[in-house]
Amino acid sequence: MTELLNVYAPPYIRSRDTFERAVWLVALALAPAFFYGIVWFGPRSLIMVMISVLACVGSEALVLSARRRPLTINDGSAFLTGLLLALSLPPGAPLWLPVIGGVFAILVVKQLFGGLGHNLFNPALAGRAFLMISWPGLMTTGWIVPSGSSLAGIDGITAATPLTILKNPSFYGNPAEILGRFNEWSALKNLFLGRIGGCIGEPSVLLLLIGGLFLLIIRITDYRIVIGYLASFAIAAFLLLNKINLGVCFFTGGLVLGAFFMAPDWVTSPVTKKGRWFFGVGCGLLTVILRRWSAYPEGVTFAILTMNMVTPLIDRLTRERVFGSRKESRR
Repeated sequence: MTELLNVYAPPYIRSRDTFERAVWLVALALAPAFFYGIVWFGPRSLIMVMISVLACVGSEALVLSARRRPLTINDGSAFLTGLLLALSLPPGAPLWLPVIGGVFAILVVKQLFGGLGHNLFNPALAGRAFLMISWPGLMTTGWIVPSGSSLAGIDGITAATPLTILKNPSFYGNPAEILGRFNEWSALKNLFLGRIGGCIGEPSVLLLLIGGLFLLIIRITDYRIVIGYLASFAIAAFLLLNKINLGVCFFTGGLVLGAFFMAPDWVTSPVTKKGRWFFGVGCGLLTVILRRWSAYPEGVTFAILTMNMVTPLIDRLTRERVFGSRKESRR
């Protein structure tokens, strides 16, 4: 009986695309930003990434073995989780931090909910959020000043990242002068090309855009979430962060990394087309709101996790009518 095949009525749609292929293509799209982070911040970044990936893959293997389930680490999902987690961490953070974050992401966020396809939250982002809440000091001060540059990307300020400065510019000098210097072309160029400090994978917006556009072209990433995210972010930032240049808002805080590689996660984002628009717009609005009023300088992490939480509701409210069906009459 176990060898019987399930037969479904035609027509059939076949595709060469597989989950494994899609995961490794996402990892490939992240490769330019990954290598740039290693070159920019030094070999310690490579060690951080390796530890994070090993923690995630090892945790998944141990959990699957304990549950007596087939090992599926070859599908690349645990590898991608470890890579994304490491790219969102400060390069100077303690090396035990990605271990704890990786174990939490796989064990609690993914496997505790039933494994791949059942997790409610993006594992990499949830792992990062757990680390931010548990060790906020280590997650906001473990920066490495790049050789020949500064964390801020502007001369004269070397001890803080751009978003930290923008959160409280009066702490670093005259607010109007600092904001004016960020609006200069040289500062915008440094932010776009990645001549700044920050997390391992977020400095070079250019390389992240190249990888993200590659995923859009081959249709691995859904354009609705990306466009909805960036467009709503631009409008909200223009209205609520009007003292800050939109270029500065876009090029800082891992916005591009989140919009192209975190938010469009297949498991934790809506399946309906309309729902993906609502999901992207919600991420963009929440990112600006959190940047403006929360205690954290960047809002990408908690914005996407919040929208992950309401994804089932979005799917239910935006589900399309099945062809040939009738609306149920309400009495």
